[in-house]
This record gives sequence, structure tokens and C-alpha cells, in this order.
Amino acid sequence: MTQLTTGSADDPAAGKLAGRLTMLLVALLWSTSGLFAKAPIFDAWPEAYRGSLLAFWRSACAALVLLPTIRRPRYRTYLIPLTICFALMNVTYLTSMTRSTAANAIWLQNMAPWWVFLLSVLLFHEPVVRRDLIPLAFAMLGVGTILSFEIRGQAPFGAICGAASGVFYAAVVVLMRQLRSENSSWIVALSHTVTTAVLLPWVLQIGYAPSFEQLLALAAFGTVQMAIPYLLLIRALRSISSQEAVAIGLVEPVLLPLWVWLIWGEVPAWWTIVGAALILAGLLLRYVVCELLFPRKTPQNPRAKTPLARLRERGRG
Repeated sequence: MTQLTTGSADDPAAGKLAGRLTMLLVALLWSTSGLFAKAPIFDAWPEAYRGSLLAFWRSACAALVLLPTIRRPRYRTYLIPLTICFALMNVTYLTSMTRSTAANAIWLQNMAPWWVFLLSVLLFHEPVVRRDLIPLAFAMLGVGTILSFEIRGQAPFGAICGAASGVFYAAVVVLMRQLRSENSSWIVALSHTVTTAVLLPWVLQIGYAPSFEQLLALAAFGTVQMAIPYLLLIRALRSISSQEAVAIGLVEPVLLPLWVWLIWGEVPAWWTIVGAALILAGLLLRYVVCELLFPRKTPQNPRAKTPLARLRERGRG
């Protein structure tokens, strides 16, 4: 089966636009995590274990959904660090979500743009685009504001886990970009399967099994919030850089606390709102102001510059 790609190889501008829109959809689906993690249906689970239990069952359900869709699996060296970082990202993020507010967990995770920038430039030598530094600078200001207040508050462990999840999230995005030519279902299903296998012994020791209603919610959690978005993420990374992907992904922390507030009534602290406003300002400057005032020229199709293409053009003349 032919691998699907985002956009057209003959139209780089259209491909990049499609990649950005795909990443926007990814962020929208990711933003539903608070609706599941904060659902009262899971309140009976001990808070100390709830994050890991949610991580296990979410990944197990996502893996079951994705396994039948795998095509052409093959081993790549990057799969080892990817699956390790993916498992750690799940545990630290959901632990932060259950030990702090949803707004704090997601905004702290979104220190990721700086980590992605460093990993992409230093390890994989991706080009630096100056305008992409704008949302990164605002992200650091915003996340720094939140973190500075949280570590002095009542939930320092939740804040630390949230910050750690940002490092692992950045590593996942960068490594998935290196594996973007592989079958998407294979990469995402393997990541969820390893997470499930790593957490299984500990979950069995805890001894908490979900009820039927909880299992239905976990199945939706794994499918809508994890399986589908990560398939789309790999597709988006074929036409946009990992730095741009995590910058667009900052739409997720804008929406997530909004959903939790509207549905479950959890109100974020004032410093979370200030930090969120800074991150959103950086996004608007980069993707609205810069694109409208200083549009970049679309590069010509590289195929048109090959010697064979030039000979053909001369022949027509």
C-alpha cells in the first residue's frame, strides 16, 4: 500500500499549509485529555496511582485500536529511545494532571518547544528559522511564570512532573520526525505497546481494575486523544519541522483548560492565565503577524533545477 503523505510534492506551499492544518487538528484532539483525566468517574482511584493507571489503560486501548492497521513494520534504531521517552511522557504528564490542575499540567509540558529547538539544532542539524524563535521566547516566559509560582505552592511534585513531561514530549516529536518515512500505525502502536508493557507489572501490583463504564471512557481516551492524533502528527511532520509542529501544538494548552473549566468547573490560577496569555501572544505574533506582514517566498520546485529538466526545456525551445 502506498504511504500517504501530507500535501503535494509538486507544491511545497500547499504541503506546508496541509501540514500546519493537520497539526492544528492534532492539537485540538490532544486538548481533550483533561476531559478524560479529570472525569469524576475516575475519582475512586487513589490520587497517588491515578496518573500511572490512566497512562496504562489509555495506551493499552490505543494499542488495541492501532495493531490491526500496521503495515510493513521494521526495526529502526530510533525506535528504542522513542518508545522509552513515549512511556515516560505518558506517566509524567498524567501524574502531573492528577496531582495538579489540568491547566498547570499542560502548560508546564509545553516547555517542549525549547527542548525541541535544542534537540533539532544540536543533534539533527535542522535549520534555524528566526521567526520560529518568537513563540519559543514567549513560551519560556509563560511557562516560567507558571512554574515559578507552582513550585512554591501546594503541588510541587505535580509541577515537577509537568516540566519533565515537556522534555519527554520534545524528544518524542523530534524522534518521530526522524521516523516520518515509516508506517505511522507501526510507530504509534509500538510506542503504546511498550508503554503498556512497562506499566503492566506495576498496575497488576496495585490491583485496580476499571469498571465497564470506566473502560468505555478509557477506550475513548486512548482512541480519540492518543491513537488518532499521533497518526496525524507523523503525517504532519512530513511537511513541517518538529520546531514548527510543537509551536502549533501550543494551541492545545490554550484549549485544554477551557474544556475542563466548561465541563468540570476547574478554574486555573491567575498565574496560569498570565502564562497562557504570553504563550498565545507568541503564537499570534509568529503565525498571524509575521505571516501577514513578512511572508516568505515559496521556493521553486527542486525538480525544475535538475540537469535533465533543463535539457528538456531547451529541447522544447
